[in-house]
Amino acid sequence: MKNRIIKMCLLLTVMAFATAEADAQAKKPSRTTKKRTTTAKKGATTNRNATANNAAITPPVDTVKPAPVVPMADIKLPTIKRSLRNDNAIERQLVKDRFPLAYEHIREDDAAFMQRVWREIDVHEKINLPFVYKADGDQGNQRFINILLSAIKNDSITAFSADDDRFTTPMTYAQISENLVAKPKSIQVPDLAQDPDGSKGIMRDTVIIDEFNPDKVERYWIKEDWVFDKESSRMHVRILGIAPLKTITNEDGSFRDVSPVFWVYYPDLRPIFAKHEVYNGKNYGARMSWEELFESRMFASRIIKSTISNPNDEFIKSYIKDPILALLEGENVREKIFNYEQDLWSY
Repeated sequence: MKNRIIKMCLLLTVMAFATAEADAQAKKPSRTTKKRTTTAKKGATTNRNATANNAAITPPVDTVKPAPVVPMADIKLPTIKRSLRNDNAIERQLVKDRFPLAYEHIREDDAAFMQRVWREIDVHEKINLPFVYKADGDQGNQRFINILLSAIKNDSITAFSADDDRFTTPMTYAQISENLVAKPKSIQVPDLAQDPDGSKGIMRDTVIIDEFNPDKVERYWIKEDWVFDKESSRMHVRILGIAPLKTITNEDGSFRDVSPVFWVYYPDLRPIFAKHEVYNGKNYGARMSWEELFESRMFASRIIKSTISNPNDEFIKSYIKDPILALLEGENVREKIFNYEQDLWSY
């Protein structure tokens, strides 16, 4: 009897534990569902609040008109069409095959005498008129300034800043354009399309771009070294750089001053100059190249600065104000260089 009672108690205990476990498993899904529903409600509320905030914050409308885009200055070189037929009575092939002759090597120990000279070429002098020859050919316009600009733009020749003449700071073609041509400027003009009679005072922005005038380049500077080679007992002259000068005028059009635009290293230009001919008014067929013109000294110039008795490194016009006396001082420098070579000889 006792055993049956004990068995019944154990059976009831096991059944009670099984029922409690079933109730717990049945209640778990209902709790998870409630939790998820609450989360969804919270998320929906958050989204509604964010939408309400976004609707409330409206970005401001910019009513200020943007500044007009001012284009950069640019020198537009004339477009030259090549001749489709032989434009000469003879076949001229030598120009294409020309190349500059190599310089004679001068050892540093053989340079017994060396002076540096700066010269100024004025294109108004009769012998310098080829510098402003205006004709067009298959190789472009024949003006000397256009040859320089074309070489810089198309032949990858480096131009250097005119801040100094030691070729230290390269210049881009855009910077050269800004120096030769004034920067484009924006001005206000009446808008006749919207205000024909001008009663409303409506204005519009207009950009003014000045065109390049090659006639304003009237002078050139040349930097050169005079070296006496004691091995060959001869004086050599080597051009180092060329700089075009822009003429600056007053408001009434009178001459004010000149300013260098850029420097170009002359040895870089020699292969290009060898392929460009110089105008010869006396014999159109006997034309030399620009490289031959400079090497043969077929131009007129005046000395504006030298290293002879010039410890302050100044131009002649800085310490001699009278232009006639400054011209005579340049001739005096030329005589000193000439006499050095002549005095070495004994007769």
